[in-house]
Amino acid sequence: MKKEKKPLWKRILKGISCLILVLVIAVAGLCVATIVTEYNPEPEETVAVEGSGSKEYVYGEPLWILTWNVGYCGLGEQEDFFMDGGQEVFPSSKQAVQDNLEAIEVYLQQTDADAIFLQEVDQNATRTSYINEVASFRSVLDGYASAFANNFKVLFVPYPIPPMGHEDAGIMTFSKYDISDATRIQLPCPFTGIEKIGNLKRCLLVSRIPVANSDKELVLINLHLEAYDSGEGKIAQTKMLAEVMQAEYDKGNYVVVGGDFNQVFDNVDDSMYPAVNGGNWVPGKVDTSVFGSKWTFLMDTTHPTCRSLEKPYANVSSDEDFQFYMIDGFIISNNIQAESVETKDLGFKNSDHNPVEVTLYPSEIQ
Repeated sequence: MKKEKKPLWKRILKGISCLILVLVIAVAGLCVATIVTEYNPEPEETVAVEGSGSKEYVYGEPLWILTWNVGYCGLGEQEDFFMDGGQEVFPSSKQAVQDNLEAIEVYLQQTDADAIFLQEVDQNATRTSYINEVASFRSVLDGYASAFANNFKVLFVPYPIPPMGHEDAGIMTFSKYDISDATRIQLPCPFTGIEKIGNLKRCLLVSRIPVANSDKELVLINLHLEAYDSGEGKIAQTKMLAEVMQAEYDKGNYVVVGGDFNQVFDNVDDSMYPAVNGGNWVPGKVDTSVFGSKWTFLMDTTHPTCRSLEKPYANVSSDEDFQFYMIDGFIISNNIQAESVETKDLGFKNSDHNPVEVTLYPSEIQ
């Protein structure tokens, strides 16, 4: 007896159900794998130093240092971002990322700073179409020693829709002076459970440069502090940063800290960048009293260092209706004098941050 054929709609429904089941199993498996492979760095880890500097540091010579959060080369003027109130999860295209990367590289080559601190550098991430920005920066910055430390490494971030996917990113330090040693120091993480697994594991990247004819070191500390916590994380990370800095200062070393603090120093007037329309994200304040009296805090108020990602910046009719921030800068020990600090106004064309440059002179304690 010939078996009766099932109606077409039933066959379609069964096919759709099977497909959904396969997808659910695949996503569940990926989530389990993400949990099992969670990035759990040690409190301190030695970081490989690649390349070599082109000169040695001699006490008294000027130091020209640049810090720049390059926004994984995916947050140019045409972009917004969902975590800041925007709509997009990914940059508009792989070509846009490549164009931003190349423009940033040209700027760094032309600036020719003695040391460069970069934040949000992707090594192998879904959001930047797996472009290896770490390798690319190293290939064009000849004559620099460099170190890279992960602070965002997740097999698969399952949110939002579409999901962020695979993340492999971090911070980089470049130096024209030989780096004798580089260390990744884990900072306190304010998140727990599933939220912790899919979040950044913030860190300090400490690079040591011998001072010629001396037993002292120039200690460069690159950082990118917490952004999206309720405040406790920023306080804990700031406290640990102060302890690391003081330990180096007590050795007689020259200490330079730079990067994206995601906060403004409380001794700096940032009233020229007020919250606009309530503001989707409000930076915290660094309590400078935590550090004691042996440190100088440097931010340039002339230009903002960061813009909101609530909406694209291109074709904005008036800056008065746009949210800006001043959250990138430097901290130096009092055996170093600052000649100048300047935020370079690049119009946020290739990143949501502007670079900040500082000229320093190690000197006797004043």
